[in-house]
Amino acid sequence: MTERHDGTATDKERASDVNVPPIDDPESTDASSFTGLYRFATRPQKCVIIIGAIIALICGALQPLNHLLFGDLTQIIIEYSEACLNPNSTNCSVAGDNLSAGIKHFGIWSSINGVAIMITGYLATEAFSYNAIKQVFRVRSLYLQKLLNKDISWFDVHNSGDFSSRMADDLSKFEDGIGEKVPLFLTLQGSFISAITLALVKGWELALICLISLPVSFIAVGLIAYLTTQFSKKELDAYAEAGSIAEEVITSIRTVIGFGGEKLETQRYEKNLIFAKDNNIRRHFFEGIGYGMLWLCIFSSYGLAFWNGIKLMLDGNPVYTPGNMLTIFFSVMAGSMSFGSASPFIEAFATAKAAGRNIFHMIETSPIINQSKNNGAKLAQVRGNIKLQNVKFQYPSRKDVPVLQGIDLEIQAGDTVALVGRSGCGKSTLLQLGVVSQEPVLFGTTIAENIKYGNRDATELDIVQAAKMANAHRFIKGLPGGYHTLVGERGAQLSGGQKQRIAIARALVRNPAILLLDEATSALDTNSEAKVCFQLRASEHRTTIIVAHRLSTIRGANKIVVISDGKVVEQGTHEDLMELKNEYYALVTTQVHSSEQFENIGEANEKKIFDSVEDDDEDFAPKRVNLVRMIKVAEINHEALKETDEESEVDNYVKTASLWSIVKLNSPEWLSLFLGCFGAAVMGTVLPIFAVLLGSILQVLQDSDKNYVRQETNKYILYFVLAGVLAMFATFLQLYMFGRAGENLTLRMRSRMFDALLKQEKRYFDRNENGVGSLCAKLSNEAAQVQGATGQRIGAIVNSLATLILSVFFAVYYEWRLGLVAMVFVPLIIVATFIQKKQMSQESDDYKESLEKSTKIAVEAVGSIRTVVSLGCEKTFFKLYISELMPHIKKCPRNTHARAFILGFSRAIIFAFSACLVYGGYLIKHENVQYGDVFKVAQALIMGTVSIANSLAFTPNFEKGLVAARTVMNMINRIPKVSNSQNALIKNTADGNVNYSQIHFSYPTRDSIEVLKGLDLSVLQGKTVALVGPSGCGKSTIIHLLERFYDPASGTVSLDEDDIKSITLASLRSHLGIVSQEPNLFSRSIAENIAYGDNSRHSTDSEIIEAARKANIHNFITQLPEGYNTKLGEKGTQLSGGQKQRIAIARALIRHPKVLLLDEATSALDAESEKVVQDALDNAKQGRTCLTIAHRLTTIQDADLICVVNNGVIVEQGAHTDLIERNGLYYRLYARQHYFL
Repeated sequence: MTERHDGTATDKERASDVNVPPIDDPESTDASSFTGLYRFATRPQKCVIIIGAIIALICGALQPLNHLLFGDLTQIIIEYSEACLNPNSTNCSVAGDNLSAGIKHFGIWSSINGVAIMITGYLATEAFSYNAIKQVFRVRSLYLQKLLNKDISWFDVHNSGDFSSRMADDLSKFEDGIGEKVPLFLTLQGSFISAITLALVKGWELALICLISLPVSFIAVGLIAYLTTQFSKKELDAYAEAGSIAEEVITSIRTVIGFGGEKLETQRYEKNLIFAKDNNIRRHFFEGIGYGMLWLCIFSSYGLAFWNGIKLMLDGNPVYTPGNMLTIFFSVMAGSMSFGSASPFIEAFATAKAAGRNIFHMIETSPIINQSKNNGAKLAQVRGNIKLQNVKFQYPSRKDVPVLQGIDLEIQAGDTVALVGRSGCGKSTLLQLGVVSQEPVLFGTTIAENIKYGNRDATELDIVQAAKMANAHRFIKGLPGGYHTLVGERGAQLSGGQKQRIAIARALVRNPAILLLDEATSALDTNSEAKVCFQLRASEHRTTIIVAHRLSTIRGANKIVVISDGKVVEQGTHEDLMELKNEYYALVTTQVHSSEQFENIGEANEKKIFDSVEDDDEDFAPKRVNLVRMIKVAEINHEALKETDEESEVDNYVKTASLWSIVKLNSPEWLSLFLGCFGAAVMGTVLPIFAVLLGSILQVLQDSDKNYVRQETNKYILYFVLAGVLAMFATFLQLYMFGRAGENLTLRMRSRMFDALLKQEKRYFDRNENGVGSLCAKLSNEAAQVQGATGQRIGAIVNSLATLILSVFFAVYYEWRLGLVAMVFVPLIIVATFIQKKQMSQESDDYKESLEKSTKIAVEAVGSIRTVVSLGCEKTFFKLYISELMPHIKKCPRNTHARAFILGFSRAIIFAFSACLVYGGYLIKHENVQYGDVFKVAQALIMGTVSIANSLAFTPNFEKGLVAARTVMNMINRIPKVSNSQNALIKNTADGNVNYSQIHFSYPTRDSIEVLKGLDLSVLQGKTVALVGPSGCGKSTIIHLLERFYDPASGTVSLDEDDIKSITLASLRSHLGIVSQEPNLFSRSIAENIAYGDNSRHSTDSEIIEAARKANIHNFITQLPEGYNTKLGEKGTQLSGGQKQRIAIARALIRHPKVLLLDEATSALDAESEKVVQDALDNAKQGRTCLTIAHRLTTIQDADLICVVNNGVIVEQGAHTDLIERNGLYYRLYARQHYFL
């Protein structure tokens, strides 16, 4: 038998290929420092990072050397112009020779420098990009590993619901802050240091004047970085809370849509999104002001520097020649611009630090019980003797509520011991390492793989044998995929009884010395329970501890222990305790109060009843599909998966998202976008205008009239200040308006995605690729990534285009021939950008798929942590998680090489600058072109090309945004398969008549198995109809169809003679109230959970209390310190199964439904609570139609009609006494169940 996960590669094969990174506790590093972000890098990675940082600084340091070469060449050009413009000069020929030599010198050395910049840029980018991917892989691995090794008490007081948000959103921002942006930032800082040093060496007086604004710039940038960090932390916390809500809602999607909670959940989700949006808009406001002021300071300092520089030159200072002055000025200008251009990088680093702090804190918190350590004694052999002595316990989240109050209990090896008592008395607490629980958790893989989680070394024969012992083999073989059938997330494709039998098989395949069963048969039909109990009793040399409310399960135990209020009050055999006539006797007599007609069934009938088990199996067994005998199981399963994938492709098909399609999504913010584009365009024109101003000043310098030079210089200096003012307002508009538009878009996308999800039909969530983890990853990551293709990224594009367009215009206007030479390099940059775009698009798709699959596994493991820990499967899930990430990691070297080369190439813009000046020198010498015009054209075009090169740094964000936009639009635009018809009726009132006519139905994920085969059923107003039958026969499906979780393939379901397809979903479900077999409660207060039953209005406190009284839960609630305000924790984990079920009953009763649906509503209650709740339900049924499913047949004896469902049809129906007299299937079920009582 081949083990599969998700129907693809085997778990064993994939896990064995994984090189799990060595994960040790890292050295303590300050998480708030930037270097702290690399705390989880390995020593070799740290060495590469340090070398990469040095290379990046060298790359930046090389760039100002061109200013030195440019200053020298400029001086030669000015001397040539002065010599040749004077008709009486005899030095023109010599100056011409010097010009030729200077051009050659400049061309050679600037080319060499360009090659060096390209190589160092490539190496630095490669070092950081690849190591960032490896480190994030390690942090992801460590994060999950540490989380899986946390003690269970940690999960009681922490919300693991935000886990998917942390894994997707936080780690994505963390990766963004430690990758290729770091070498780009270091290159800018290297350029800054080198440029300032060169300026000081060439002329310290002028350099210091130029640097007068530097302290202000440092303070401004530091303050902005601090504010950004604080705002980012609040943003991440808000999004994490939203992610927690999303996970809780998607996990409990049936409950949410069943009780009409879609609007309420959307509002609750949006509340956190709105907080994050407002917080980020404030951040963008302060950034706009800060960076706007920074540019004003920079341009003002330029004006001051030129004024002083020209003054020094005109005063005759020999140091300050035009060439030296330009070298100093351009060095300071380049340094200042490098410093000013760091703003997007600082924002990314601040966000990464905020994200890293959240992740690192969780990783470094030591658990109370460290499951990863091998401390403690290891027993060579476990015999099964257990002793508890004066055990006291309270849950960490409710330390003031004692659960166990001095338990003393001794269990001998090989004994079967049963724990009984009222709900919440502490039985399950004793079994917190239990293997088979009341609400069994299965994982989203195959049946065989789920069973094998109990023992990773189990063979095919072991798995089949365990399934037979759990009475699961027959129904498994009846499935088209057999043991290879995918069960869906948390076993959603199976009935409660089928899930419980697989969970029992999973426990039995371990062949444990100690078997712990916590209400392990509560969801089984009588036939299955009888067979499982018989098999368990037959097992020798095994210590078995059973928690049960259904006393049939434990009658034959060696010892029965009665627990009350956290203490042992009675213990002995069934016969001994019955003779005492105390607690146990009261429980038993309460449960068998209505079974007098079978009192004479005794030991003589035991063999007869057990012999009938096999016969009844034939009656209840589904007919075998002939196809199973003809085709290999694996092939059938492959075809089923293929069909699912094809449907997925249809649903997910959206034409490639374009920038325009994303802008249209942002259309409500058209004014913000317009103002942002205006600001970006203005800012884009500033640099080319600045280049023209510089060229004009240089042209003025050749004039011999000092007064004219001073007058013109003052005019241009005023233009510099005006350009600074323009840049200030433009920067504010760009950062604030685009930030505002981007945040509103993110809010809208997240909200619309979540709203669209809640409108999808149940089959959408059944599909393998739409697991909770996968959908939560999309919600938290995709909408945020869309900002990578809008907001500031659009600003960068508009900025670059404006710079390029104006630069080309100036080139054509001042000297078109020189412009053509510079333009040769623009296509190269564009081609490089296109290649990178294509590569990044494919890489983003691969990464997205890898991230979704891995997050799905991680969320499933963390969401079912108790099951994972009890099975000892932490390492198994960890390896599965790693194996899903590995395909992306293996492709990374190729992708990072190409990316690093393109970025390195973009850094070598000096080639274009060199070509412009070399050709410009030729034009000056041979075509009498003004060197001022040469400078204007060269500098303007270079600035335009550099602007495009800088925008390449954000290409990954842009491509990820386009890929994410495709997913977002697909989710938003998907039309639900179950929705309101065009003229749907709003049914405000209902009588409660329900009718099923010729219903045929198959679940979409297993459409080859027909669950209902022409079922007919009428439920009259005010009547109670009970459905009984084996697990998986279709009972719960009947209820699901009435709630329109699914639509039948054929046939009609009607309410009051109205086809439910013609009724709006909201009004249909408003008349239905359901209590499920596995109740889903939310991480809110008890009062809020009860009030959730009716989301159409505000329930008063008196209504909530009255509903709780009817469900027999009021007294328990009032004993809690916070009463009805007590928080239940995730999935209601702070309560026992019986307590959860009673709150679920109260939730249904507060709805005042016309039709009450009870799917094993009392399965988790003790006998006393069951009687009281049953009385409450009987009262609640008055005047209501009730459709109930039960395996405890004593609870439905008084039903107006009992229907026995088998193989998708009703085979018997009638009142209880009528069915007993027929001696049919119902009689045998009832007789067997009463015997076990």
